[in-house]
Amino acid sequence: MNLWVVEDDARVADFLTRGLRAEGYRIVALRTGEEALALARQEPPSLILLDVMLPGIGGMEVCQQLRASRIATPVLMLTAMGTVQDRVAGLRCGADDYLTKPFAFEELLARIEALLRRPPALVERSSVLSVGAIRFDRQRMEVTRAGEAIALTARELALLELLMSAPGRLFSRERILANVWGVDEDPLTNVVDVYIRRLRSKIDVDGPSLISTVRGLGYRFDAGQST
Repeated sequence: MNLWVVEDDARVADFLTRGLRAEGYRIVALRTGEEALALARQEPPSLILLDVMLPGIGGMEVCQQLRASRIATPVLMLTAMGTVQDRVAGLRCGADDYLTKPFAFEELLARIEALLRRPPALVERSSVLSVGAIRFDRQRMEVTRAGEAIALTARELALLELLMSAPGRLFSRERILANVWGVDEDPLTNVVDVYIRRLRSKIDVDGPSLISTVRGLGYRFDAGQST
C-alpha cells in the first residue's frame, strides 16, 4: 500500500515514516499542501495522512480541493486541534477520519487499517458540469462561459461547484459554510455573501445574474433567472 505523510514538522514526519515503513507500507513524505495536491491529481495514493497546520495551503483546504477534484482517496487528518468543532470541521471538509496529537502509534495503525478495508467510494465520474452558458470542467478545475475562460480562486471554484451540482436547488448559508468552508458558523459574519458577490462579478455578463438570492434563506444557481 502506498501512503503519503503530509507533515511539515520534520520530527513528526520522520517518526511516522519510519514507523509505517516498518509495518510494510510504502511511504512518500511531503511537506506542503501544494505538493500533495499536484501529485494527487496525477496519481493518488492508497491513503493520505494529512496534517491540518501546514504552511501555505492548510490541510482542510487541501482536503476540500481533493474532493472538489473528485479524488476519493481516504484522508486521515492528524492535528493538535482536538475540540469537537475542530473534528467536525475536519470531517465536513472531506476527511474520512480525524486523529488528535499526541496519539498512540497502535491507534494510528488501527485507523489506517480500518480506512483501507473500506470499499472504494462511489464517486460521480462525470467530470463536467454544464448549466446554461457555464461549463465547469472538474478534472481540470476550469470554468468557461460561452467558451471564454473565467479565472476563479480555489474557494470560488468550490462554491460554484456546489451551486452547479444541483441547479435550481436552494442552498442555505449554513449548508454553504459546511460544504465550502467546513465550519458551522461564519467566522467573518458575511463571508458567504462576500464570496457570492465575487463569484457573480466573474461569471455574470449582461442580463440577470446566474445566482439567485432567496432573501433570508440562501442562494441557488438558476442559469439566468432573476435575483
